[in-house]
Amino acid sequence: MLLLVFKIIGWLVAHTPEPLLRAIAVGLGDFIFFCVPKRRHLILSNLHHAFPDKSAAWHRTIGRESCRRLIETGLLSLATPFLREARYRQIISAAPELIEVYVSYQRNPEPTLICSPHIAYWEAQTAMSLVVPQPFPEFGTIFRPLNNPAANAFVQASRERYGMKLLSRKDGFAETLKILRRRGFVGVLFDQNAGDKGALTTLFGRVCSTTELPGLMAEKFDARVYGIFARRRAFWRVEISAHRVESDGTSAGVTIGLNRWLETLLRSDDNVCASWLWVHDRWRNQDVPARRFRFEAKRSLLEQERPIRALTAHPRRTRVWIRLPNWLGDVAMALPLLRALRASRPDAEITLVTRPQFIPFLEQLQVADHLHPLPANGLGYFAHFRKVRAEFPDVWLLFTNSLRGDLEAWLAGCPQRFGIRRPGKPRPLLTHRYRLPADFDERRHHQCELWENFFRQFGLSGPVARTPFALQPAGAPTQQAIGLIAGSENAPEKRWPVAHWRSLIESLPEEKFILFGTAGDFAITSTIANGFDPARVENAAGKTNLAVFADRLRGCRLLVSNDTGGMHLANALSVPLIALFGPTNPMRTGPIFAPSGLPRATATARILQPPGCPPTGGASLANLAPSVVTAAVREFLATPVRRV
Repeated sequence: MLLLVFKIIGWLVAHTPEPLLRAIAVGLGDFIFFCVPKRRHLILSNLHHAFPDKSAAWHRTIGRESCRRLIETGLLSLATPFLREARYRQIISAAPELIEVYVSYQRNPEPTLICSPHIAYWEAQTAMSLVVPQPFPEFGTIFRPLNNPAANAFVQASRERYGMKLLSRKDGFAETLKILRRRGFVGVLFDQNAGDKGALTTLFGRVCSTTELPGLMAEKFDARVYGIFARRRAFWRVEISAHRVESDGTSAGVTIGLNRWLETLLRSDDNVCASWLWVHDRWRNQDVPARRFRFEAKRSLLEQERPIRALTAHPRRTRVWIRLPNWLGDVAMALPLLRALRASRPDAEITLVTRPQFIPFLEQLQVADHLHPLPANGLGYFAHFRKVRAEFPDVWLLFTNSLRGDLEAWLAGCPQRFGIRRPGKPRPLLTHRYRLPADFDERRHHQCELWENFFRQFGLSGPVARTPFALQPAGAPTQQAIGLIAGSENAPEKRWPVAHWRSLIESLPEEKFILFGTAGDFAITSTIANGFDPARVENAAGKTNLAVFADRLRGCRLLVSNDTGGMHLANALSVPLIALFGPTNPMRTGPIFAPSGLPRATATARILQPPGCPPTGGASLANLAPSVVTAAVREFLATPVRRV
């Protein structure tokens, strides 16, 4: 019954005046573009990734026209079985390049591969024999048969009307090889997503899975390889053209060469570009959530492709946006995961969404390609993320656990949004969630370990290195100074008492000190510094931005600090550290960085807790005696510490 319906529709299309068909194609094409949001987003995203330097207006024009031509092609496919030969000769013509392919073959018959991409009017290629020099060579085209036997027989008979033989992907490969041995032509579609059976290559710089079938056949039979396409001249008027695909003749070379040919063709001709099937999700193979943060394929040609394309590194075209935590200490602890993600997905173009004050420091670390500052709170806050849709992020990874962060990702229109789901927080705005295991006691596992488990749930491979970052101080070195961080912006109970800080300074009269902190800590640091020689005890609280703060930390001999963001920052920069923990839990948020070759962070960082304090914290810092800290400082200064 369904076949009968299609036959009736096909007959009606074949006998409908072309102006009416043109109007139908425009109407249905515009409906897809304007009224099917997911398809419109995919089309514009594909175009934005492939042509980031083109304007949004150009993307919309090409995308809209591509939808119209998709409908035109569909109408022609329906009508083809009912079109007379004379009508078909009006529709198709041969470009000089295609004529030359057949003339060359007649002079010197060789096994020939004709490779077709998803460019509109692909159906017209089955009637090439009507417009090329005769005799028409033996020509077999590989196709995927329909599941309905009757419909498949009907379609096959239609496409074989003009001398081309269709070879089923299921059982036609033996005949395919025979045709090539007889020095005939074989046609194959090459730009579809080949799934896990394909080889990893790039198209427009984005990693995709590509069939190796043309390359394998070309190498085995030393076949000529051509790319073929139909250039639209008007509605139902096309000119079929073909270009020789340059390669070294190996399977990998042909596979890579076909993608390069297609790229060049689409970049150089807007008319042909508008005919490619931009609604096709060509790059979806490597976006499977369970392996999103690594490459996985039966075979990869990425390393072989780099010298062919004269690339020094993988193109970074998978747009990964990462919402960083709001606190400096958490940002520092997230840094090993960012490095691991870069290594696991070298094609990731990483954009960090972060508080503006963190940006100068993050720029120095070079852990991301772009830094996107959070907007100021107010009426325009969430409207800002709505505008991010125009940048078409592919992945949004959240270190945060708030509804605000989830809403940011959702408003940005990102198709994949990853986060951690804790009991009682379903996070419905995320698409993929790492469920915190019931037996995972966060009090006894470091925050970085939880994040690593989260990343690995979605495919992260390779080690998560906790080596510090090798930044050299930009200003004058302060190697004679000991840094002190006496404040704690978000929790006063984490502060060691002022009197204890003064006792520490008094017990080390031979040492120079720098008091660091925010502008909000200035009252505390002023009280600590009061009465000491400013040449020996410098009060720098509120006088540095984050980048300068990091620079000055890097020049210190040692840092003594409460549990603060500055403590984690110093640890990330390989600054020798004594961290004072009382009410907070060092097992969960203690320092984690250590130079390569040293087994743990305690090689360069020492944690001090009050007497009797549980390993998970819970005691008052007032009970940590200054004498204990002084002894630890003297021990550190007497022992050389390897720094990055």
